[in-house]
Order: sequence, then C-alpha cells, then structure tokens
Amino acid sequence: MTWITAALLVAAIMALVNIVDSHLISRRMPSLWAFLIPAGTLHLIFGLVVLGVEPFPPGVQSFPWFIAVFSAFTRTAAVFLMLYAMRTEEISRIIPVVYAHPVFVAILAVPLLDETLSSLQWVAIFMTVAGAMLISARRSESGHGARLRRSFLLLLSASLLFGVANTATKYALDYITFWNMYSLNALCFGIFFWLVSARPSVFRELRDIKDRGFILKLIAFNETISFTGIVLSFWAMEKGPISLVTTIMGTRPFFVFLYALALGLFFPAVLGERFSRGIIAIKIVSTALIVGGIALINLAVD
Repeated sequence: MTWITAALLVAAIMALVNIVDSHLISRRMPSLWAFLIPAGTLHLIFGLVVLGVEPFPPGVQSFPWFIAVFSAFTRTAAVFLMLYAMRTEEISRIIPVVYAHPVFVAILAVPLLDETLSSLQWVAIFMTVAGAMLISARRSESGHGARLRRSFLLLLSASLLFGVANTATKYALDYITFWNMYSLNALCFGIFFWLVSARPSVFRELRDIKDRGFILKLIAFNETISFTGIVLSFWAMEKGPISLVTTIMGTRPFFVFLYALALGLFFPAVLGERFSRGIIAIKIVSTALIVGGIALINLAVD
C-alpha cells in the first residue's frame, strides 16, 4: 500500500467514524460528557496496548518529544472542539470546515519548513475558506439572506489546531515511529476525556442510558474503526510529504457528504439532517469548493 492509498482510506474510514460519532452524541447519548467516558476509556486501552507492543525508543532527544507531546495535545483539543460542535450541528456542515486544515498546513509550511506558496495555491486557500463559510452558513429566521452559525469560529479553531498538530507530527515522525505517535495521541485522548468528563452526574447518566449495552457496543465498534484510521493516518504522514498527505485526507468532507446523503434519503432518523433540493445544491457546491481548493494547494509542489 502507498501513502496515497492510505490517505484515501483514512478519509473514507474517518468520515464513517464522524458519522457514527454525530449519531451517538446528538441522538443516543444524554450528553457529550457521557460519550467521552467510554470513548476515552477505549483510547486509553488501545494506547497502553500499543505502547506495550511498541515501546517508546530510547535515545531520542527532549525537543522531538516535546513536539510529539505538543502535537498530541493540540490534536486532542481539536478533536474535543469538533465533538463539542456535534451536539447541535449537522455533521455535513462540521467536517468541511474542520477539514479545511490543509490550508493551515500550507501556510505554516512557509515560515517553519521554508516552503513557498504559488499564486495558484493562494487562490486555492481563498477558494477553500469560501467553501467552508458557505457550508457553515444558513438562512436567517426571517428567510432573507444568510448568516454564519455561531459555531463557525469554534470549528475554524479546530481546523487551525489540526493544521498545527499535523505539521508538528511530521517533524516528530522523523524521530519516533507512527506506532509511538499513535500511543501518545491515544493516551492523551483518554486522559483528557476523563479529566473533562469524570464526575458523579455523568456516571449517573451512563447508568441510566436506555439500551446501554447496544450503545456501548456501537461506541466500541466505532472506536475500533477509529483506531485503524488514526494509525493509517500516522503511517501515511511518516511515508509521504505532509502537505500532500493532509490534502488527500482533506477529502473527508466528500465522504461525509455521501454518507450523510445516503442516510438522509434512506434512514433520516439516524442523523436528522434535512436534505431539500436547495440544501443539497449548496452542500454540493460548498463541498466541491473545499475539496477542489485543497487539491489545488499542491499542484505547484515540485
């Protein structure tokens, strides 16, 4: 398998994970915090198992470890902001904004990696941001004009954090393996999720969940798929140039749109998204702008 194939698989796999996450958080779980407890527990288990099989290498200097930990912490914050938005926002609006982060990777590469952006790539940046704003906008209650949802800046912050995390990850992967990077991120996820969620009221919510067995199995299934996607993403980042890898993984909004559209047509209760002809047209145009803009970013890369 090449890093290109892996990055495409990551986009498709993690889009499915995001769909299930959205269903669980918005439809099944009593609160985001109740979702984070079992999800965090699974990440801790996966991280500890991987760490036991692939221990951290000796002899790595402190600065690469600092960058690796910084990357894990930043990625955790980005994931948390994205999950927080899933409480009220439609998944097909969230993901295109969050996964415009290859734009930030391109911008960060100029001062940090001594790369340059061509005129075409700058056009692509504005194209991608315009698509993100379009897909995050909605009609005002009066029916005239449109306004950005209040969560847009939250999602844009998550996008920036993902961009920073991926840039830092690429640096750290020159010193540690992708398995090391996964275990570090999984442990960070698990510890952070428990720290923000563990309180008596949340445990009571978990105890009182209807169909608790089925829901916990669904979370376990989804986090196992997530494990595969995250490991593949770090493998692709280790093998390929970070700007191109993140560009290909940035096609995730396309897969999310396809999955959400199929569910909206055949199982509308799963996500509760509305798909009138006008909404479908806007989402197609905005998703095309984002995916097209991300693809254009690296056309001039040698």
